Amino acid sequence: MVPFRKMHGLGNDFVVLDARAAALPITAARAAAIADRHAGVGCDQIIVLEPPPAGADVFMRIRNPDGSEAGACGNATRCVASLVADEGGTDRVVVRTIAGDLPVERLPGGLWRADMGPARLNWDDVPLAHATDTLHLPVSLGPVADPAACSMGNPHATFFVKDLAKLDVATLGPALENDPIFPDRANIGFAQVLSADHIRLVMWERGAGMTLACGSGACATIVNAARRGLTGRRATVSMPGGDLLIDWREADGHVLMTGPVATAFTGTLDLDAFAP
Repeated sequence: MVPFRKMHGLGNDFVVLDARAAALPITAARAAAIADRHAGVGCDQIIVLEPPPAGADVFMRIRNPDGSEAGACGNATRCVASLVADEGGTDRVVVRTIAGDLPVERLPGGLWRADMGPARLNWDDVPLAHATDTLHLPVSLGPVADPAACSMGNPHATFFVKDLAKLDVATLGPALENDPIFPDRANIGFAQVLSADHIRLVMWERGAGMTLACGSGACATIVNAARRGLTGRRATVSMPGGDLLIDWREADGHVLMTGPVATAFTGTLDLDAFAP
């Protein structure tokens, strides 16, 4: 029986497993089975903590509900950082992922601020299938068109719309995620600018579908909005699960994300009960 913790950031929820003391056989199929909301625990991502490499406090491996591996997850980064910081009695930790190091610090009021690193703006960083201006992609479907793209350790495309309420995100999302211009698929954001420092966002996450919040998606949205002159570099992103404060730092291009974390419950899993 393996202990787990169910955590979330603004409703973006995770099953967190600890493999720092001993490796756990979390295959793609097993991760998908655990993430199933009817036959498993249910979550947007499976998070596996692994022994810290040099220069970091923990390695965080991320599995989507379809079993695929993700390079970044902002809400999970804050959740994991809070666990590791509480264990060590510290207010600052470095979380390493396959996309790089993410420093996180504790702030007053139960908030955590993660440095998600620099936004990557070149077409081959996203990546895209061919050389294209990442500020204006030749992609459209029904009522949406002309997205901007960047990478936050994972590929993002943002469509700016006048009224989110009129969009059928559940239909648009999967088709756009798999557009041929995205060789690794992409996270798709639908954003409505409310003011120079406030955006509403609904995300279709690659490999996960619609989620209540997406940290890397919120970061990408402000980067893309600021590049188009729609907002400043510091703004609040309101998602169905709540708000994140995003600051695209001008000095070094790093994107800072501030928000809460929460533990919903803890339990144990019989891994043998799930697909090998």
